[in-house]
Amino acid sequence: MTTVITYGTFDLFHLGHVRLLKRLSALGDRLIVGCSTDEFNAGKGKRSVMSFEHRCEILESCRFVDTVIAERTWEQKREDILRLEVDIFGIGADWTGKFDDLGDICEVVYLGRTEGISTTELRQSVQELLGDSFSGAGFPERLVAGDGGGAG
Repeated sequence: MTTVITYGTFDLFHLGHVRLLKRLSALGDRLIVGCSTDEFNAGKGKRSVMSFEHRCEILESCRFVDTVIAERTWEQKREDILRLEVDIFGIGADWTGKFDDLGDICEVVYLGRTEGISTTELRQSVQELLGDSFSGAGFPERLVAGDGGGAG
């Protein structure tokens, strides 16, 4: 059985994520996805619109994903690959070269991104549509802290 692993934030889950996961899934028999925790993202200076729990639930519902684990540190990748007996580490081409050091324990694959869609572009489009209501005490905080988008 060939096991594939990838990592990411997977915020504002979109077609680019689906296509990446589909391609990674096709490389093996089992796909494990490491989803960045909110704390890990904060340490990188990133803030997600969707909470870690919501992002994990979306990933778990994707038919291409077999297992979702928490990504808490940069260093855990090597440990996860060894512990989970991973054969292939795959990630988007925007990371090309950054994980070549893992090549001593598994195959490292960098996959091209889906043109015309990214979380950054999606955020910008939403911000243009919603203007100032997209920041501050607006839309994103309900997703991060709420139970599914309800008021308060």
